Amino acid sequence: MKAAEAIIKSLINENVDTVFGYPGGHILEVYEALRKSNIRHVLVRQEQAAAHSASGYARVSGKVGVCIATSGPGATNLITGIATAYMDSIPLVVITGQVNSSKIGRDMFQEADITGAAESFTKHSYLVKNENDLPRIIKEAFYIASTGRPGPVLIDIPSDIQAAKIEKTDIPETVDIRGYKPTTKGHVGQVKRAVKAISESKRPLIIAGGGVLLSHAEGELLTFVEKTGIPLVHTLMGKGSLPSLNRHYIGMIGNHGFSEANRAVAKADLLIIIGTRVADRAWGGIPEKTTEDVRIIHIDVDPAEIGKNVGTQIPMVGDAKTILTQMIDRIDTTDRTDTDEWLTQLKSFEGTVKCRKTGFVNPRYAMETLSKKLNDEAIIVADVGQNQIWAARYFEDRIGRSFLTSGGLGTMGYSLPAAAGAKIAAPERQVIAVVGDGGFQMSLHELGTISYYNLEIIILLFNNSRLGMVRELQDRFYGKANAVELDKNPDFIKLCNAFRIEGVRITTDSQLEDAFEKAIKHKGPFLLECVVDPDESTLI
Repeated sequence: MKAAEAIIKSLINENVDTVFGYPGGHILEVYEALRKSNIRHVLVRQEQAAAHSASGYARVSGKVGVCIATSGPGATNLITGIATAYMDSIPLVVITGQVNSSKIGRDMFQEADITGAAESFTKHSYLVKNENDLPRIIKEAFYIASTGRPGPVLIDIPSDIQAAKIEKTDIPETVDIRGYKPTTKGHVGQVKRAVKAISESKRPLIIAGGGVLLSHAEGELLTFVEKTGIPLVHTLMGKGSLPSLNRHYIGMIGNHGFSEANRAVAKADLLIIIGTRVADRAWGGIPEKTTEDVRIIHIDVDPAEIGKNVGTQIPMVGDAKTILTQMIDRIDTTDRTDTDEWLTQLKSFEGTVKCRKTGFVNPRYAMETLSKKLNDEAIIVADVGQNQIWAARYFEDRIGRSFLTSGGLGTMGYSLPAAAGAKIAAPERQVIAVVGDGGFQMSLHELGTISYYNLEIIILLFNNSRLGMVRELQDRFYGKANAVELDKNPDFIKLCNAFRIEGVRITTDSQLEDAFEKAIKHKGPFLLECVVDPDESTLI
């Protein structure tokens, strides 16, 4: 068979049923083989969206997302989506076409060194030089993408390699890569040390990051919290790791987190950090303090992240789900610290949030109202900017709900294509894309994809005619905003209508309930445009 057919055979062997892509001249052989298979191809409207859609699909399905593009600009358009997945540790296999292998390096039409260009934000990459290596390479790519710390793997395949006859089509049953042996189980000695530290602490606190969700460890985390009585805060990417109404839940930390959550970190004598690199945005807003009087347990599958940004006394390398299970098994009632007084103290930190009363829609009220209307399996896909913070702060986490966003790279335009991928992965679940008018215009071409496949996605658009987050930062640091006005935005309702998508414009809070009911009952995609005060803040 042709190598292109072997590629598709290998994808099927990895249980791939859906790929996202955009065809072109140097990936035609793969597309011809794809046409003859039962794999569903979702045609996006721009290649970056293929990576974002594959990311949304991966995060909801628990599988490796797959996207395909041609060489040159097709491949380079994928770069931002690849980098977004890399920063958030999302497993992707990215397949790109390349010019004829004998022509590489001669600046041929639509030639680009994509493996070199994407080197710093791929977990691994391959430039295929021998067609007979393809079954092994694809098997390795899926293994690398999904094991250890997940991430994107790039496979660049020259057009002549795709068309070549392959001698050996057997797919390896196992993968054995020299030097790549991810650790998943925590060291027994470190587990003992961690349990002892917990029993000795008076003010322990869990900081849950995105690694909890990537490991599908929400159930183990809940058991651990209930068994130990330890309160919990989370990073932006850790939203959804514990239900908001759990009595041990304190809130989100960081620059845009809740003050009581940041104060909890500052007051704790033991921090149990799980699946987060504790980057600047997550740690920002926490009152300055030395770490001399606080012990830190840091759990992460990537040893490079432990101690990178904060000193760690008890490092634990491994999978969050596995290590939490180990700790649960080892903790008994004698190890539990009485945290009632500590919890009471933390709850006393909670401040009152004043809602701005204007003639516009209040974003907090909108998110809280939507949260009450949706079911327990709803998926929220937040873009980047003020809309992201409003969604993260005010959408209620429940068991079964999912919150997706671009936390590491902060990629505007993420939510529409990622929501499409999420809906395709789970067509029975409610999917809501939360986006600002700036981010919406960065990926509104994906309205074409959403409309074509009639994806029942509710698009909640916060329109303040501004690049609101930038405006807010400029006001805070310079006292005056600059280059953020979007006063001549298009009529978004008419724009969606042009894509055969219905929508309504909401200008007051009193209109929200009826509009949400209409959107939820509607069969097909639906736009809810909320007109927001241009001066609205994320931190009220």
